[in-house]
Amino acid sequence: MTIAADFSTPQNLVEDDRTGLSQETLRRAFLDNLFYVQGKFPQLASKNDYYLALAYTVRDRMLQRWLGSAATYTAQRVRTVCYLSAEFLMGPHLGNNLINLGLYEPIRNVMDSLCLDLDVLLAQEEEPGLGNGGLGRLAACYLDSLATLEIPTLGYGIRYEFGIFDQEIRQGWQVEITDKWLRYGNPWEIVRPDWAVPVKFGGHSEAFTDDDGRYQVRWVADWQVKGVPYDTPILGYRIDTANTLRLWKSEAPESFDFDAFNRGDYYGAVNMKVASENLSKVLYPNDEQASGKQLRLQQQYFFVSCSLQDMLRILHEQQLTIDQFSDKFTIQLNDTHPAIAVAELMRLLVDQRRLDWERAWHITQRSFAYTNHTLLPEALEKWPVSLFQALLPRHLEIIYEINARFLEAVRIWCKNDGDRIARMSIIDESGERYVRMANLACVGSSAINGVAALHTDLLKQTVLKDFYEFSPEKFKNITNGVTPRRWIVLNNPELTGLITRHIGRSWITHLEDIQQLERYVEDAGFRSEWQQTKQTKKQDLAKQIEQKLGLLVDPRSLFDVQVKRIHEYKRQHLNGLHIVSLYNRLRQNPQLDSPPRTFIFGGKAAPGYGMAKLMIKFITAIGEVVNRDPLVRDRIKVVFIPDFNVTNAQKIYPAADLSEQISTAGYEASGTGNMKFAMNGALTIGTLDGANVEIRAAVGEDNFFLFGLTVEQVKKLRQQGYYPRDYYEQNLELKEAIDLIESGYFSKGDRTLFKPLIDHLLGHDSYLLLADYAAYLTAQERVSQAYKDSDRWCRMSILNSARSGIFSSDRAIQQYCDSIWHVNPVTIDLDAYSFDAGSCQLPA
Repeated sequence: MTIAADFSTPQNLVEDDRTGLSQETLRRAFLDNLFYVQGKFPQLASKNDYYLALAYTVRDRMLQRWLGSAATYTAQRVRTVCYLSAEFLMGPHLGNNLINLGLYEPIRNVMDSLCLDLDVLLAQEEEPGLGNGGLGRLAACYLDSLATLEIPTLGYGIRYEFGIFDQEIRQGWQVEITDKWLRYGNPWEIVRPDWAVPVKFGGHSEAFTDDDGRYQVRWVADWQVKGVPYDTPILGYRIDTANTLRLWKSEAPESFDFDAFNRGDYYGAVNMKVASENLSKVLYPNDEQASGKQLRLQQQYFFVSCSLQDMLRILHEQQLTIDQFSDKFTIQLNDTHPAIAVAELMRLLVDQRRLDWERAWHITQRSFAYTNHTLLPEALEKWPVSLFQALLPRHLEIIYEINARFLEAVRIWCKNDGDRIARMSIIDESGERYVRMANLACVGSSAINGVAALHTDLLKQTVLKDFYEFSPEKFKNITNGVTPRRWIVLNNPELTGLITRHIGRSWITHLEDIQQLERYVEDAGFRSEWQQTKQTKKQDLAKQIEQKLGLLVDPRSLFDVQVKRIHEYKRQHLNGLHIVSLYNRLRQNPQLDSPPRTFIFGGKAAPGYGMAKLMIKFITAIGEVVNRDPLVRDRIKVVFIPDFNVTNAQKIYPAADLSEQISTAGYEASGTGNMKFAMNGALTIGTLDGANVEIRAAVGEDNFFLFGLTVEQVKKLRQQGYYPRDYYEQNLELKEAIDLIESGYFSKGDRTLFKPLIDHLLGHDSYLLLADYAAYLTAQERVSQAYKDSDRWCRMSILNSARSGIFSSDRAIQQYCDSIWHVNPVTIDLDAYSFDAGSCQLPA
């Protein structure tokens, strides 16, 4: 199967097995990788062997682009975006890489010729669950867009051995299963042990005078680990640019202690290895306990220190001076998790590079920008000073100095307003002393941005109000976006084909061009094709639901979908109350003119979040009753799809008719699922929260089912006193629904099961479900009426997709490039694979 090279001439240009794109070369390369990399021949190969052989075949073609990009970036010493994020929820790589290389159909043909099913091989890939949800998925979309826009980029994060848990539903309850995404290896990554760096913890600091008589401080640590980088190439769409996602694994400086072993201390011989590897063992340990808090702070410092040391290495290798650091790198802090980078860069510059404070601070502030992702004060990270002192004593000293200098400027500005000074201080002195990481990020960054227009306005008015008034020029809005390559092209090839046949391919990289679809809204033939495309995806999802859950659903019914992290503010239980109310209506009036609905839920609850787990049980319990009731089971079905992740999301978004975006106004920073639904032609029912505001403005008020209190109304209601029981007493339908739940009807007679949920709604109702209930049901009636008119619904669906162009992550990244990062694209000109047989040197 191998092809011998012809060395008769000094220079050979061939379609090499590692880079060639013809189907014959791809076939040969695939079989070579099966034989030489997997060590299998077809009769012994498993499905996973075939998947890995295909992955290595694709990766070879990526490496040519990746190394070419790296060589260009190095030679030109280009300005580089460094995206620091504790989460990167990349999703499966193989399908996305085939799309971006333009090899999806050629590879399918090759697999067909070998009697292999590409879809089966795609399903073999273990999804790397290196994120909890929106934050990590946003980071992944941004890396895709950065590469597609040809922006030199390094994504930095943690190579968690175990990602977010796999979710099973047993007897209606969430059960967490360990995510062993690395059990069969990861063909997409390349380890770089020669670029490993040390990371220190604990100990104390010592002051000394250097040879020049200057005051200096050194950190004397108690222990250290080694950060080892694992690199994954990130391709742009059908171009030669490939950027790098660099994830850090924690290892022991010495894996085995022979002295301990020789003393008979066999556990002690490997203790350091075990302790060190724990740092990158699991995504986000439960931080309710002190040990969890400590490990989480260790993780954050670990990947930040590794990343900054790596940047300094690159700076040195490209022969740039330390004062050029902020010209070479622009560093984006994706939420507060990497905010300790501000203090760490100061330590590296002041303690190790011996810069004076003012010079180091100038570089630091120019280097960083901070994205805020939350409006909840309790979600803004802060760490006990005592924990900081124990883990990062030198950083605490640096933070004290940053804070003292900053507060002096604040004191002059605010004329010694003590309350304002206390709020803006990096150190919270109101009780137990804490380090406020959002304050540190604000002080140490040159730009601060929210992720939706409403979110940014609320940041300025609430949690970051003081910082906005102190430095208004820092604040910007960049509404989130999602990549159309994964969320339309890959997950909805039928829709991709329909769109492309009518308006061409430009929309894939310029999503604003999708607006050209509007001219086909009145084309009956186009509408028919659009409906058939949607029906095909609904049939696919219905088939999957039947196969996995044993539940028959009608693909002609309205697919009403709410898939996202389970949280009280996202209000999955409001959706549940609507289902119970609709169930009551249908039982009381079987002739009710309401179109059949399939309610589809998905999402994970944090392991320690009891109420969210009870909400999952609530939804599944409703489904158990409704799905078996002969009076209604042909009218409504309730489905909870377990283990919502990128893989499952790719099947769900294209099949949705209705997108549930029903969070309490003022709580969702942006949301990105709402954008994915709209791009795939789903209509939204939602509040004026997060990016819903901009989606409604873009798609048109008539194509969005609005309900609920506004941010101002929520605030006013709370100020005047909110009494949820009054809504219960005054709304008969609401009372009937809650009473039915309370009676044990959905819990096999157990009246205690949902008591915590009902008691909270009637006594507190922190997220105003009962206040929004009546408006929600009214909006749902409008949904039903619209769906009965299939032609009208189809028009609305087309317009949602056609007007979604603004929600591309390409647009968001371009805004970052223009207004925050000030970075330009760098085109990669890829030479054909060649080598000089005499010198055996690869081309520069």
